[in-house]
Amino acid sequence: MATNGTAHGPAPPMKITKRPWNARGHADHGWLYTFHTFSFASYYAPEFESFGPLRVINEDRVEKGTGFGAHSHAEFLIWSYIVNGELEHKDSMGNLENMRRGEVQFTSAGTGIRHSEYNRNKKEDVHFLQIWAKPNVKGLSPSYKTRKYTDEMKQDTLLRIIESVDRHSGKDGETEPIPAHADLSMSASILSPGKKVEHEIVKDGPRNVYLHVVMGGKTQPKTGGASIKIGDVTLGEGDGAFVRGARGPGKIEVESTGAKPAEFLLFDMGQ
Repeated sequence: MATNGTAHGPAPPMKITKRPWNARGHADHGWLYTFHTFSFASYYAPEFESFGPLRVINEDRVEKGTGFGAHSHAEFLIWSYIVNGELEHKDSMGNLENMRRGEVQFTSAGTGIRHSEYNRNKKEDVHFLQIWAKPNVKGLSPSYKTRKYTDEMKQDTLLRIIESVDRHSGKDGETEPIPAHADLSMSASILSPGKKVEHEIVKDGPRNVYLHVVMGGKTQPKTGGASIKIGDVTLGEGDGAFVRGARGPGKIEVESTGAKPAEFLLFDMGQ
């Protein structure tokens, strides 16, 4: 279900375009097994350059004892959503920490930083989503924040993880979303089979919405996996969906239709 009406009557229907898991860019470097939703590194697809301010969704698995060496970024918002394992973040601002499941590490690169992400754990690989967005303000001072959002906080609800500074409450509590200088909201859910959640469009007017289902394994299971349904489109593990034509005020309903709980992210963005 997707309600998309206004006070002047129903708006045109939303268009939902599936991005299948195995149609994304993919690389297996041995130490790194990754899928790219958008053009990245050696994967170039001109029709998948960005969506709203969203520029990168990489689903990465990094082997134990390996990682990304120090490299530079500027004028991007970059965050890691840890699914399993342990990821060390180190940067030129002096931050050094190890993150595990449920933690989200957010960096506003601003005028420029250097950082590395490494899996120091000798026993298990790390699985995480690396996400980039374009800020709507240039020349910001680099900043950094890490928060933990537990499975319980996401269970059968949509938990706001990232929120535009324009909509953020300004509170800095441990359960608050991380503020971002972009017209972007990101929510996460772990939705039990048969359950539904409703996302209320965060801002009036036309919006871009993107959904991504977190993978359990290195490939989408043929049977018995997690899946969600939005409109008449079903997404399995690793699949995403571009939702065009969404408008606020309005709501988007997501139903868990698989054999196990579906962990997914929902992005609500300006165009």
